[in-house]
Amino acid sequence: MKVDVTTPEEEPKNAPAADAQESTPVVEAEVVEEPGDEKPADSLAGEVFSMADIEAARADAQAANERYLRLQAEWDNFRKRTAREREEERVRASEGLVTRLLPVVDDLERSLDHAAKSNPQGAFGEFVDGVHAVYDKLVDVLNKTGVVAIDPAGQEFDMNEHQAVAHVEDATLPNSTVRDVYQKGYRMGGRVIRPAMVTVSKGGPARAAKEAPAPTEQ
Repeated sequence: MKVDVTTPEEEPKNAPAADAQESTPVVEAEVVEEPGDEKPADSLAGEVFSMADIEAARADAQAANERYLRLQAEWDNFRKRTAREREEERVRASEGLVTRLLPVVDDLERSLDHAAKSNPQGAFGEFVDGVHAVYDKLVDVLNKTGVVAIDPAGQEFDMNEHQAVAHVEDATLPNSTVRDVYQKGYRMGGRVIRPAMVTVSKGGPARAAKEAPAPTEQ
C-alpha cells in the first residue's frame, strides 16, 4: 500500500491557484441613464410657475386682503359702537339724577317768580337774592352737564319737544303757536328728557310755509 505524503515544502506549489482565485478583479456594473430620462429645466419651470398657479396666487392674495379690510372695518365699527354705548350709559346714569333735580329747579323758579310778584318793593331782598344765587348755581351745574332748557313761548308747536295741555283761541297768533309755557322742558345730550308743558293757539292766521333751504353750490 502506497501512501502519498505531502511535505510542507511542497505546499507552495499549490498556493498560486488560491491566490489567483483571491486576486480575481470584481467588475462593478455602471448604470448609464438614457438621455430621455431627464426633463428639461424649462419644462420644470413651466410646471411650477404656470399661469394657472399665478392666477390662483393672485386670487388668494386678493381674498386675504379683502378679509383683512373687512376685519378692520368690523373692528372700527365695534370700537365706535362700544364707545357710543359707554357714552349712552354715562348719559343715562346722569339723566336719572337730572330728572330728580328738575322738580327742585321748578320749585325755585316758582318761588322766585312769586317773590317778584308779591314783593314789588323788594322786601326780603337779601333772602330772595340768596335763593336766586342757589338757583343760578344749580342751573350752571346742569348746563355744564349738557342740560338745556326748552322754553318755547312764541315758537311753533313741536310735538317732539312740547306737550299741549290746552288749545286757546287767539286771533293775534298764527295757528299752532305756543302761547303759554306752564312748565319748561329739558333736553340732554340731544335727547328730550322732559317735554315742555304748553298751551297752543288756534283761530289765528295760517302759519306761513317754511322755505326749503337753498341748495349748496358744489
